[in-house]
Amino acid sequence: MRNFIITVDGKKYEVGVEEVGQSTAPVAAPTRQAAAPAPIAAPKANLSGAKVVSPFPGLIKNLLFANGAAVKKDQPILVLEAMKMDNDITAPCDGIVTYNVQKGANVESDAVLAVIA
Repeated sequence: MRNFIITVDGKKYEVGVEEVGQSTAPVAAPTRQAAAPAPIAAPKANLSGAKVVSPFPGLIKNLLFANGAAVKKDQPILVLEAMKMDNDITAPCDGIVTYNVQKGANVESDAVLAVIA
């Protein structure tokens, strides 16, 4: 069992967490990972149109169309994984999709994922 002290709204709580299916060997302190590379932007030829923004941080799991494909309003255009859940991100209008991210990229909230023109 590992004990943690957690502070919520200024109040401290001591929490014990049992490790299930793990070895009883001590666990090394987590190391800070290097920041993920910035998303690689698609060509910026088409910046006018309806922007599709990320509602929350996550991982671009799949792009459902090729750049330049015609899409319909409310049609899923990409899959954003957040907290181990796949979330369909839909087109806000009919038009041609131009992605600003690539599959495998990590994105922040409000990042422009695509433009529909």
